[in-house]
Amino acid sequence: MILKEGDFFEQLFIITKEHYSHFINLSNDRNPLHINTTFAKEKGFKDVVMHGNILNAFLSYFIGECLPIENVIIHSQEIQFKNPVYMNDQLFFKSEVVGYFESVNAIEFKFSFKNEENKTVAKGKIQIGILP
Repeated sequence: MILKEGDFFEQLFIITKEHYSHFINLSNDRNPLHINTTFAKEKGFKDVVMHGNILNAFLSYFIGECLPIENVIIHSQEIQFKNPVYMNDQLFFKSEVVGYFESVNAIEFKFSFKNEENKTVAKGKIQIGILP
């Protein structure tokens, strides 16, 4: 097996205007928390909050492009959003292999995204299957 328990991966992601604009165009999610600075500030945030599901796209990139194997598929993922993410935030992604399930040829990772202040903005688990 190429991956084993304890293996970890790190990646830097930056939330760019392009990520933000493309996500709005793709999802049509124009909730005022994500597009209206005045509304976001009235709700206690420092600016518009980036869509949490942009982080799911980063997870897809991690699984599809950063692992040393290509024949994988995502079985499941769980993500908990802990703190807001803003435009131009640098997010430090860390993932660790926490299990290999030979009977179903699957690998489970735990992961976290932390911002420049070392605050966890999201964390969770993702399980992938290794395709024949």
